[in-house]
Amino acid sequence: MRVLMLSWEYPPVVYGGLGRHVHALAEAMVLAGHQVSVVTQQIAGGEPLREITAGVDVIRVPQDPPYLPVTDILAWTMGFNHALARTALRLTEDLRPEVVHAHDWLAAHAGATLRDTLQVPLVATVHATEAGRQQGWLRQPVSKAIHSVEWWLTYQARRVIICSSHMRTEVSTLFALSADKLDVIPNGIDLARWRVDTALAGALRQRYAAGDGAPLLVYAGRLEWEKGLHTLLRALPRLRRRYPGLRLVVAGRGSKESELRGLARSLRLGRAVTFVGWLPAEELAALGAAADCAIVPSIYEPFGIVALEAAASGTPLVVADTGGLREIVEHGVTGLRFAPGDVAGLADAVGSLLSDEVLAHRLVRDARAVLDTDYRWTSIAERTVAVYRRAIAEDAAVRAGLRTLDEPALPARLVVGDDNVFAQRSGG
Repeated sequence: MRVLMLSWEYPPVVYGGLGRHVHALAEAMVLAGHQVSVVTQQIAGGEPLREITAGVDVIRVPQDPPYLPVTDILAWTMGFNHALARTALRLTEDLRPEVVHAHDWLAAHAGATLRDTLQVPLVATVHATEAGRQQGWLRQPVSKAIHSVEWWLTYQARRVIICSSHMRTEVSTLFALSADKLDVIPNGIDLARWRVDTALAGALRQRYAAGDGAPLLVYAGRLEWEKGLHTLLRALPRLRRRYPGLRLVVAGRGSKESELRGLARSLRLGRAVTFVGWLPAEELAALGAAADCAIVPSIYEPFGIVALEAAASGTPLVVADTGGLREIVEHGVTGLRFAPGDVAGLADAVGSLLSDEVLAHRLVRDARAVLDTDYRWTSIAERTVAVYRRAIAEDAAVRAGLRTLDEPALPARLVVGDDNVFAQRSGG
């Protein structure tokens, strides 16, 4: 099958889990014998405009005007989508896609344009929702605009992929979407490639841990409010009273970094917290292996690919009991869970791991066993291709007049109102 993917992230441009997902999925599809092209952004750095890497045809496009920073997200996205669509259409004879796969709202307009022009089905993956990130409150015009594009995308697409049962409920509730249009396919992990450099892990342990057996914790993820790092930082004083010398390494970047650094200073954590920025996969795996515990304290988490990566590194997991994390981590079996935002609960869960070496080893062993059976990229690629085939069949039926496409208008109150959209959709 010939597949055209649209994504605002693809290595070396990776902001979070979406970029790692698209990268792994595309390569797994190529290994299964499919032809995959990914059209993505090019940023300053000299990466080639087009190259074949691991069998994937990667096409990078510079931003079309207006030339604005990504912080002006709506204007930036319009220029980005124009560049995506223009480039893909120019390469139509070369690519000849049978299906277009848009990843999240940032590729929605290009996806719809290519669908209409090429007369092929559009499949969309909703990796997260703006309403979910904002806990349902869309008070700002930018949030309302993003929400409207997400709604629109789910009706432009023939099939919609989500990463967890939690997200199926969220997406169908928010956008009044039939559950029959949604396909749950989780993120994955390639254990063969997620290898730990033991020498590097030892060096990182020596660099960041206090020594004398003092515990080392790790957080990996974007530095945004919904990722819950503020909960972990507030739990550190409690943990340090119990475990003197305990330290935390924060790997990631995001718009809340300065605020989180300020919070660490206000808590007088000093050298107890080290912000190391974004790390490549090899170093991230080694950092996980160097740590005594990995914490995923998200307030909102559609899936939580970092939990899979920590488990693959052999690190005991403590995660918030929310969203997709609840489906990945079985409490007391593959990790420990705590209520989102619960500072004391987080500290207690981490303390339970640090004080019980037998428990920690058992959780690591059982988590890796689950990874090896439930989260293989070969299986995930196969399931995604099955969705493509269903989309192609459904598209053919619509074009033959055997089916109709229902596309309800976006309710005005979800665009201009500032009420909680979860309450609106549930009738609350």
